[in-house]
Amino acid sequence: MSSEPSSDVVLILTEAALSADDVEHVLDVYRDPDGDGVPDPVRFRLLVPTQTDRHLLAAIMDHLGSGELRQAWADLTGHRPTAAEAQARAAETLATSIAALRDAAMPVEGGITQDDPLAALRSAVEVEDVREVVVITYPHALPDTFHTDWASRARDVLSVPVLHLYAGTSEVG
Repeated sequence: MSSEPSSDVVLILTEAALSADDVEHVLDVYRDPDGDGVPDPVRFRLLVPTQTDRHLLAAIMDHLGSGELRQAWADLTGHRPTAAEAQARAAETLATSIAALRDAAMPVEGGITQDDPLAALRSAVEVEDVREVVVITYPHALPDTFHTDWASRARDVLSVPVLHLYAGTSEVG
């Protein structure tokens, strides 16, 4: 019998590189969830998708809504990242996010998912002792409004709680 406490996995799906503030917002949830004064042992597993499979109209609306006219124009004129660009962006997001969690002294591992992020979440939940899923995204007006965002879809198919946080803010989606 091991004297080491077991730790639950908190699975994080993120499209954004985690900042120190994002890490603090996540850790606020897991520092002492049962209020007994003793932090529960958790370890984090990050998933970063290479493709977001965003609908063109939704992407343009998001960019226009946040004043990102160049990005809206790029979407409208057909500029999509190549597979290599998407892979490089995901690898950078993963490395930055892992470093941010390690800087907070949290055990973390992670990977990039090439396929549908929901399928990757479902597989991870089936294989590991996942306590909860945290989805961190930028606000997306249409998917968030019509509950077609990753977090809403994950809640429909997973057997664990799903928390949706907006990157760079303390807002819950």
